[in-house]
Amino acid sequence: MTTFSLNDTQNMDLALKLARQGMQGVGANPMVGCVIEKEGDIIAQGYHQTFGEAHGEINALEQINHQAKDATLYVTLEPCSHRGKTPPCAQAVINSGVSKVIIATLDPNPLVSGKGVAMLRNSGIEVEVGLLEQQAQQLNRGFIKRMKTGIPFVTCKIAMSLDGKTSMHSGESKWITGPSARVDVQKLRSQNQAIMTGSGTILSDNPSMTVRLNGVDTPPVRIIIDSRNQIIDKTLNIFSIDAPTQIFNTNNAKLNSAGKIDLEDVLLQLGGQGINTVLLEAGPGLTGAMIQSNFVDEFIIYTAPVLMGSDANSMAHLSIASMADKINLAISDVRMIDQDIRITASIK
Repeated sequence: MTTFSLNDTQNMDLALKLARQGMQGVGANPMVGCVIEKEGDIIAQGYHQTFGEAHGEINALEQINHQAKDATLYVTLEPCSHRGKTPPCAQAVINSGVSKVIIATLDPNPLVSGKGVAMLRNSGIEVEVGLLEQQAQQLNRGFIKRMKTGIPFVTCKIAMSLDGKTSMHSGESKWITGPSARVDVQKLRSQNQAIMTGSGTILSDNPSMTVRLNGVDTPPVRIIIDSRNQIIDKTLNIFSIDAPTQIFNTNNAKLNSAGKIDLEDVLLQLGGQGINTVLLEAGPGLTGAMIQSNFVDEFIIYTAPVLMGSDANSMAHLSIASMADKINLAISDVRMIDQDIRITASIK
């Protein structure tokens, strides 16, 4: 197992911080950061900023006129070995004269994974892989999942009471959580390429499903699951010009045996559009269907210190008959947001 120095770790940590800055602009591409060091000094750094334009390694190399003889290059994702919208980064790295490349994680595409490393090594460059690998994979978890499965990474956001309720029997749900938690939800929305909900939520609440934060240049696509083809009123807030909207109904999506929209077909269509991440903000019906179909990768649950009673609606319609069939969650983070609790968890 390769042992990396503290200096190596610090440089890769910087590269990861740089990569995250591309979240709003890279679209279907992965976030990639790059740091170049020579004789103990960082001589260049860059990140992938905009879909279809230069990758992180190229943006860093351009700062030094692609002259990196005997330098060490740190990059958060294996340099690409194929020509896509831009030339292969691996060849540019080779041409720059670097003597060593340290990579956080390999390209998740099974068709190309390892080929960039092979190109570098075949040209005489020393290559090490695996520095801060877990952090790099977490950063691009949506891209990695789409490359491996064809469908996006789905985060299910729920705002509920301590007794697990998300709306009153009448449908009233504003507001369960406090202002600070609602601001945090806006940040969560900005970190996803799409927001998904069902037609029931649209017809009962008429939500805008937009990001109400400054500095979000590319708003998430609004995705509506409409099995009954009910969304026809063009004055609904989801048809505002603030963000694009896609409605999946019987005209453009497959149906399952129950006559509902086939959720896997929807997710595959979204993956085919280059959408890496989806935030599910839906009522108990769609939420339960997504959970039971194993399409939810992560839960972000905002829990308010209130009780809403037995007549209120539960967070998800889940048909579970016995304790043996209960769904176990692995909690990865718990934090207070003012008076509310934010829980991050995944299904074990």
